[in-house]
Amino acid sequence: MSALFSLAGRTALVTGASRGLGRAIALGFAQAGANLVVAARDTAKLETVADEIRALGVNARIQSFDLGDLPAVETAARALETDGPAIDILVNNGAIAGWGPLATSTLADWQRMFDVNVASMYLLCRALGPAMAARGWGRIINFASYVAETGRPNLSAYTASKHAVLGLTRAVAAEFAPQGVTCNAISPGFFDTDMAAPTVGHPQRAQVFRDAIAMGRFGDAGEIIGPALFLASDASSYVTGHALHVDGGVDGIMSLPVVVET
Repeated sequence: MSALFSLAGRTALVTGASRGLGRAIALGFAQAGANLVVAARDTAKLETVADEIRALGVNARIQSFDLGDLPAVETAARALETDGPAIDILVNNGAIAGWGPLATSTLADWQRMFDVNVASMYLLCRALGPAMAARGWGRIINFASYVAETGRPNLSAYTASKHAVLGLTRAVAAEFAPQGVTCNAISPGFFDTDMAAPTVGHPQRAQVFRDAIAMGRFGDAGEIIGPALFLASDASSYVTGHALHVDGGVDGIMSLPVVVET
């Protein structure tokens, strides 16, 4: 049974790997035997994560770039295919969020959100997906969000970008399915990470959200490892084009109230 979830001999690229869910996934994959390429903007933090990965007995290298710098993303992706190692598993986790009324948002905010959250995924899928298909095996995991299917006020650009991730995921899944490459999304709810700090660290707001989560708590970053490992391994060989919700029961069971700032 353990062989189903083994990543021994595989190489995974994880974006947004310097902290939070990305770091947890990278370490979890390393424990399953994968070699890692970890990507983010902060080189120092990436080096720390890479050292943690190497301590688990596998190889790690870093790629430092800003997902919003699309030429840099494309250059890095091409270099990976040219110079190696060949990427078997792509985890498009890196993202940004933004909170504010639609009326005060700007087109620049919108464009930045889509560059980081969608266009970077497109470029990495385009660069690495065909090579996976040529080798006859590959896993692509794109991070969406529960808000992509429910919608939330004051999150127009973020919600739209994550809905676009779901569309990209389904299209890529359909295109590469005959070649042994699966593409799925993970739609996380609220996790206790740096990205969620404005909510988790605000006592009143945090309690409102806890009350709307069926499990009554925020997720721990380590709880994303199992779902990601499932989608990255042979255990999910007949699963593609889907979004796995990892949200403690907030989407489809409970509904989040509108939070009014005071």
